[in-house]
Amino acid sequence: MSGRSASGYVLLEDGTRLPGRTVGIRASAFGEAVFTTAMSGYQEIVTDPSFAEQLIAFTAPMIGNYGASIERNESDRPAARAVIMRRAGGTEWKRWLVREGIVALEDVDTRALVLHLREHGAMRAAVVADGIDTATTLERIEAQPSMSGRGLVAGVSTKRRYRLGAGSTRVALIDYGCKRSIVRRLLARGAAITVHPHDASAEAVLGERPDAILLSNGPGDPAALASETAVVRKLIGRVPLLGICLGHQLLARAAGFATYKLPYGHRGANHPVRDERSGRVLVTCQNHGFAVEGDGPHVTHVSLYDGTVEGLALTDEQACSVQFHPEAGPGPHDGWPIIERWLDGVAASRPAGVTALAS
Repeated sequence: MSGRSASGYVLLEDGTRLPGRTVGIRASAFGEAVFTTAMSGYQEIVTDPSFAEQLIAFTAPMIGNYGASIERNESDRPAARAVIMRRAGGTEWKRWLVREGIVALEDVDTRALVLHLREHGAMRAAVVADGIDTATTLERIEAQPSMSGRGLVAGVSTKRRYRLGAGSTRVALIDYGCKRSIVRRLLARGAAITVHPHDASAEAVLGERPDAILLSNGPGDPAALASETAVVRKLIGRVPLLGICLGHQLLARAAGFATYKLPYGHRGANHPVRDERSGRVLVTCQNHGFAVEGDGPHVTHVSLYDGTVEGLALTDEQACSVQFHPEAGPGPHDGWPIIERWLDGVAASRPAGVTALAS
């Protein structure tokens, strides 16, 4: 395998083909083609476990111009299967792509690709940098499963329970593919964290006597996670709960809401969300292909792009959630206070305190 320049291409399941030039390893990657509008945070995006099984197209014209650093990784290894760019800037970024074993192309007409995905929706695709012919690639794409109905958390969750921090507020974190920036924010606010695998039972989680429970982000279709949803249902009302991204969707399903696949998802660091209680608009970081369906008094935040549910508060059951990423890793900091205020409220009102999400 080599990072030397060679021709490659992106091929979508409908036959659309866009040429490019490889700047990653010489191989092929198959998955769901999606795009993100973030202009920075490219390393955090590629290592975010929520991007498992996906091929990421960046809309910004240059990606990689400020290099790469291990401190920016959101997990131990890249989650995305491939990276698609108009231009890869900086030798360190290109070296990082090769070192991490990522298939990556530059000189792709990403504008045309993104417009196509917006019109026709995210779809199965391949990024090819090893000379495999188009007909063979299309056959392999058609053999790939759709993202709908796929539960992917087992591939990104921790396999064992472990503990972090020595703070006074005990937080049980159920890891469906948790980003490191979420853990850092909890630790910085004085939490003692017990991280549980995605398939931990309600009894195992509650057996640690947590003051609060955080349901993390993660990849895949929440409708495929019936056992995880059943565990969340048992946890509602026991201690304060906060769900983020996939955790928001699982909490919603546990509370009786439905979820559905968005045409091309919400991915980027510039998504406006309105807090329905204060009227304030938050500019948020997002990464999800599924959304919660519903309305009513439990809905606390909505997307100003398409009106989808971005937050819930089930105050009688001490449970709340947001679809966006308040840890802002990467992204704007408008939602930054949410985790801190949730933890502060838990600490101040132990053992039965309820904290609404404040903007």
